[in-house]
Amino acid sequence: MLWRGRRESTNVDDRRGVTGGHVAAGGGIIGVIIYLLYNFLGGGGGSSQLPPIQGPQQEMTAEEKKADDDRASFTKVVMADTEDVWSKLFSEMGKTYQPPTLVLFRDGVQSACGMASAATGPFYCPGDQQVYIDLSFFRELQERFNAPGDFACAYVVAHEVGHHIQYLNGTSDKMAKLRQQVSEEEYNKYSVKLELQADFLAGVCAHHAQQMKKILEAGDIEEALNAASQIGDDKLQQETQGRVVPESFTHGTSAQRVYWFKKGYQSGDINQGDTFNAGDLN
Repeated sequence: MLWRGRRESTNVDDRRGVTGGHVAAGGGIIGVIIYLLYNFLGGGGGSSQLPPIQGPQQEMTAEEKKADDDRASFTKVVMADTEDVWSKLFSEMGKTYQPPTLVLFRDGVQSACGMASAATGPFYCPGDQQVYIDLSFFRELQERFNAPGDFACAYVVAHEVGHHIQYLNGTSDKMAKLRQQVSEEEYNKYSVKLELQADFLAGVCAHHAQQMKKILEAGDIEEALNAASQIGDDKLQQETQGRVVPESFTHGTSAQRVYWFKKGYQSGDINQGDTFNAGDLN
């Protein structure tokens, strides 16, 4: 991805020096690392109680800090791209886009959705309309989940911004009300639709970012598709517990996540992403 030297978002709250607290991760999360912990610890409901953070990690070396700052710059550029794309698309619909704030943290962070740790993975909190990212996640994405490449990371950021779009169009509120009305198993089915739509919106964003800025290099879309495949519910469950339990899916299968991101990228049409009324999700 061609990102160096381009505009960085200024809607950023850098809290990488702030740590501590107990951990409680809520809904609306991409749920990669938290998903693994959820299965190992046997969590239930829509949240998991994890061990308290034991204080800040070991001081970074100069080389590690430089790499961390480089990832921060990259993430700010991706956020700027999402701002430009969604501002344009909202304007075409006669609306004004209000972008989320990007919160960069290390170890742990307080959000309107509760305390979260680096183990939570990137997440969007509708309570404060902010996207939270511990930059060490991008290293985990490459090393633990076999999803290397900068555009794999860009896909993750765009997915979380997709949840912000769902907040702005009222989908998040409908989901919150639904959670009080149906069983956990039934709600999981709607959660899958919500997450697949966020994947679709990430694809739409990539489509228009490429049209507007020519940001893509050879292999970038393949990196995003691989990332989507690596974090499917079926793949993660098989790897972590040795079996697949479809009724517990909350984000969709690898095939579904690839399908909806690809559909968003190929069409660029926000109107083609109604996962809630799609008979067959892939």
